[in-house]
Amino acid sequence: MRFFLSSIFVILIGCTPYPKKMGYDQSTSTSVEVTNPYFSNVDHDYVYKASILVFDKQFGGILIIKKIAENNHRVVFTTEFGNTIFDFSFEGDGFKVNRILKEMDRKLLLNILEKDFRSLIKEHIPSIDTFKNGNKSLVKTQNRAKKYFYLFESDTLTQIAHIANQKEKVVIKFSKISNNIVDYIQITHNNIKLQIRLTAI
Repeated sequence: MRFFLSSIFVILIGCTPYPKKMGYDQSTSTSVEVTNPYFSNVDHDYVYKASILVFDKQFGGILIIKKIAENNHRVVFTTEFGNTIFDFSFEGDGFKVNRILKEMDRKLLLNILEKDFRSLIKEHIPSIDTFKNGNKSLVKTQNRAKKYFYLFESDTLTQIAHIANQKEKVVIKFSKISNNIVDYIQITHNNIKLQIRLTAI
């Protein structure tokens, strides 16, 4: 009987909507477009010291994100000696692999990296619902049938989470933010062994 009650409790907790689970209540405010300002300046080169853990391999080097034009970004990851690990172009909904290290040239990994970096650079996202907890806002969005929640603290974007089955599948955290420049970014996948850490140079 105790096992049965415990199982029911776990099921109920698992079915609790993500915002409620995180302590947020439905907001009465109307849905608005979410703005991610962090890689939106065409006159700025966003340069980071990068560490990427992919399964059992560690890659380190320099990652550069450059906005070329509206809805057009280039993401390049090189070793500190200048050898290209990967070079991606994002234009609208399009994605192009310009170059990639043979060890990383796997379809599954490319799909994951595309989604991660698209989440970083996508500037304008229509919202579905908004939830509040004090000075924090949790905004629900949808991109290609996948649910994302954008966390704003005092109107500053601090986290993007991809949610599946009411659980955090991928979490992108922004910290050390000043004038729409993020000095530290961490991307964590909770279902596979993949982590990306970016520290501004």
